[in-house]
Amino acid sequence: MASNTANDRVETFDLIIIGTGSGNSIPSPALSDLKIAIVDDGRWFGGTCLNAGCIPTKMFVRPADLARNVREAGRLGVSTAGVDLDWNAVRDRVFGRIDPISQGGEAYRDSGEPNISLVRETVRFTGTHEITTTSGRVLRASQIVIGGGSRPRELEVLPFGDTVFTSDDAMRLESLPGRIVVIGGGVVAAEFAAIYSGFGAEVTQINRSPLFRDLDRDIRATFTSAGSRNWTIRTGVEVAEATHGDAGWTLTLTDASTLEADAVLVAAGRRPNTDRLDTPAAGFDHHEDGRLQVDEYQRVLLGGQPVGGVYALGDISSPHQLKHVANQDARIVASNLVAERADAPLTANTLGPVPYTVFSAPEIAVFGATLDEAKAAGKDAIEVRQDYGGTAWGWALEDTESFCKLVVERGSGKLLGAHIIGPDAPILLQPLIQAASFGQSVKGLARGQYWPHPAATEIIENALLHAEEEIQK
Repeated sequence: MASNTANDRVETFDLIIIGTGSGNSIPSPALSDLKIAIVDDGRWFGGTCLNAGCIPTKMFVRPADLARNVREAGRLGVSTAGVDLDWNAVRDRVFGRIDPISQGGEAYRDSGEPNISLVRETVRFTGTHEITTTSGRVLRASQIVIGGGSRPRELEVLPFGDTVFTSDDAMRLESLPGRIVVIGGGVVAAEFAAIYSGFGAEVTQINRSPLFRDLDRDIRATFTSAGSRNWTIRTGVEVAEATHGDAGWTLTLTDASTLEADAVLVAAGRRPNTDRLDTPAAGFDHHEDGRLQVDEYQRVLLGGQPVGGVYALGDISSPHQLKHVANQDARIVASNLVAERADAPLTANTLGPVPYTVFSAPEIAVFGATLDEAKAAGKDAIEVRQDYGGTAWGWALEDTESFCKLVVERGSGKLLGAHIIGPDAPILLQPLIQAASFGQSVKGLARGQYWPHPAATEIIENALLHAEEEIQK
């Protein structure tokens, strides 16, 4: 291992784990005989998902959805006098549960296991198997796991501050601003636009391209139309200039129009923390966007070859910034750490396809290819669509816009992709993910099981029946 460090300053471990998101799940009884250092400099212990991402956002989504449903209940014949949400009460309930979990996890890692040392410092790589902390500690190990995650991207025209914030602070505001501009066109922006508008704020979402530009075109169009009923959506524009005064922010957009806001949420993507860890100093290979390159066993590459004992997982190496992907990465890494020490065969990370979900208003859930993508890849594919409104459950919802699309390979009947927008989309996606993951054809899939009537799952049943009919033509 490359290093210029004097040996008398080195602390030696068997395993170093950088990051306490999914990497925090790696220590187990199988590794209890190892001397382990867990390194994290995060504001909170436990990673983004627990503290500022997946989990608390859904705890805000739920009351926002309830309030929105009440406001829209008139179309079902329900007379309501409106509803108010208490931002501070919801915030305190959410973090009254989340923060003790984070604090308890940190306390346990700090003192609960004799073979584990917790290092709460920023570190940088000074060798392939060596890191140096800001206080000058030098840590070495034969095995290192890099799970340092990612962080929100900052815009030069709107540097982060008290009223320009990221998803890290978006749920911990002292009070809900009356007017909020949300910048971004992906999952984070869409979820917070729905949350803030559900809580009663005046929200404008702006993005330089169409929202969810990589998704099915009908999904994009339906989301933009439905979302626009609850907040303002403007695409094809960016912030060219921003000024702040006593009345808040004045944002001048690239089309010369202006927006007034009390606060701005910047959700314009995330960047891997490889720069903060200075992984280039170790010579590791990186993708153009800064992510570490890994092989199928999650081993980090250097000059195109795996570095023995060095693994990466989650956002710092994966193209999917998703907790369920990071957790699978961690399971693969944990298995391979043990296998490597026993000189046993390693396990490849071959799990797929990857589900992508958006808990906004409306919800979205997708995996795999669109019809255009499937055809571009040379597949003889067909597409079928089942509207929610074509089922009894859709009648109960009075839903005239939600739908499920399936992309299926003619002949084999293989599911190449599924695209759902509407209530409970992430739940409805699961049986399709299961079928695709285990290579099941759509042939016979609908009629080989019962479908509770009149449940939402009949949307999937009918889509499968349509697909089977189409591929037999």
